[in-house]
Amino acid sequence: MSEQEEIIKIVESFFEIGKSKKLEILKDIQINDSSFSSFSDVPPYDLKDFSTTVALEELRFISISDYDYIINNVKVSIFGDAAIVALELIQKGMLVDNKAFTGEHITIPGRATFVLIKKPTWKIVHLHLSKSGN
Repeated sequence: MSEQEEIIKIVESFFEIGKSKKLEILKDIQINDSSFSSFSDVPPYDLKDFSTTVALEELRFISISDYDYIINNVKVSIFGDAAIVALELIQKGMLVDNKAFTGEHITIPGRATFVLIKKPTWKIVHLHLSKSGN
């Protein structure tokens, strides 16, 4: 497997968690140290650290049932032991409100940027998810 394929597989595994609900994978594919950071398309919009990011990612993936995603226009740039992945994304599913026992079908068009470092295997060190206009 080429480095580019390995990197794409890690990014895809991030979104596959929404389907599998195997939340422990989040801790395997993201680097757990002070260099990690993230921005998201859901509030709060501040720069987040590893533990806050994982907690919010877990909440997001658990609250969407029938989750699916489509990745388009992937660009991978590798710079030695660092890589940047930019992509367009469509996420779909049923947003579940457990208090009201209701659900709302959602389709979220968006963009994502992942920065990975090789230490010793590829790990996500930064990610930025944002919604795009319809």
